[in-house]
Amino acid sequence: MGYDWLDDYCRLKKGAEKDFKAEWDATRYMLRGKMFAMQGSDKSGKAIITLKLEPSHGQLLREQYKDVTPGYYMNKEHWNSVYFDGTVPDDLLKDMVDESYTLILNSNTKKVRAELLGN
Repeated sequence: MGYDWLDDYCRLKKGAEKDFKAEWDATRYMLRGKMFAMQGSDKSGKAIITLKLEPSHGQLLREQYKDVTPGYYMNKEHWNSVYFDGTVPDDLLKDMVDESYTLILNSNTKKVRAELLGN
């Protein structure tokens, strides 16, 4: 799996901003300055995306898929990395991106959420 759709999927989220963090050699997807996804690589150069998930959901996915691991260089309880050369189905990865985005969206104030969602 290459997940060639992933960049577009992240950028199309309402209010999403994309930047490149040179120190991390990683592309970040942000919502009002808060990261919901990061594409980069692990120490061996293998491509990964790191996403924030509810801890119990992240743990369940780690148990089910060898290509879902604790977040690389992130809080291991809340962040999870997915290897691009792995076997995580596209639909599941989309759900993971959605969950990460929603967690970050909901961490904003009600006013900011309304602005972002156009309510």
